[in-house]
Amino acid sequence: MIRLNIQDNEPIDRALKRFRKLVEQSKVLREYRRRMYYEKPSVRRRNQILRAAYRERMRTLKG
Repeated sequence: MIRLNIQDNEPIDRALKRFRKLVEQSKVLREYRRRMYYEKPSVRRRNQILRAAYRERMRTLKG
């Protein structure tokens, strides 16, 4: 759970910026997006293999 303590006389913009940073660091949105739809384990494995192959291809092209 994310908690944000707002100090006295703190601008709402700064508090909102701190909140967004906390949400990003806690990876809540990433987990939410991952759980929005069900992905079969076989599909998840296939996607991981494809992503790894893509990363490897990009490394060989750069180096």
